Amino acid sequence: MVNVKNRWALITGAARGIGRLTALFMAERGCNLILHSRDLSHTEKVISEVKALGVKAYAVSSELSDLDSVEKMLKDIDDLGVDVDIVMNNAGMQIAYRTDYFKTPAEDYTESFKINTVAPAMICYHFMPKMIERGFGRILNTTSGIALEPEQAGYSASKAALDKITIDLGSKVEGTDVMINLTDPGWCRTDLGGPNAPNAPESAIPGIAVGVFVDDKRSGRYLNAPFFTGMSLEDAVAKAEAEFDSPYSRS
Repeated sequence: MVNVKNRWALITGAARGIGRLTALFMAERGCNLILHSRDLSHTEKVISEVKALGVKAYAVSSELSDLDSVEKMLKDIDDLGVDVDIVMNNAGMQIAYRTDYFKTPAEDYTESFKINTVAPAMICYHFMPKMIERGFGRILNTTSGIALEPEQAGYSASKAALDKITIDLGSKVEGTDVMINLTDPGWCRTDLGGPNAPNAPESAIPGIAVGVFVDDKRSGRYLNAPFFTGMSLEDAVAKAEAEFDSPYSRS
């Protein structure tokens, strides 16, 4: 199992919900953090919380629908002078739920894809070559299990595109210690999931982060957090490595 103590992780959408819980989980294991939100003020509390756990932490901001803003954030991270070994693309946006889905506006797609597909892809493209050069890295892209719901077409299509990017990139590093996988918190009671979701946000721990800790050189997997609810991290890692194969062995 990977030891993350003193490594640096970037977590997007870290101000609240699953992102905040993930930041605390990583900090408890000694991982230094770069925490993203739309505005620096949004992460002030979680920065204080993780620093109280004894790790270093920086805040960065970006509006992920503004790709120039994403580029600026990446430069700001580079300017910190640290090696980002772990990327957790947690941030996402559910644009709308369209009961009359035949009237879904084009903007649902354009906005969803910028935030949920293009921005995380840009982040992957920025950090993954550096991970390959150093010989270590972990990237987790947060996806969604939503299916057969045209009411949420913009969101689900953008996540499906992110799945494709993740799996295709993973084929290039399969068998190495740079691993890129998918994670899914399940339907949780967060700002995105809404108050009627069946699961507490805490149910996503440790599964939402298990892809950081696996150490079997396999990429492109869908590591669905509810499969690991209630498990210790050690048991979750063992389960992920034993039961979740990469898609490339079946090609």
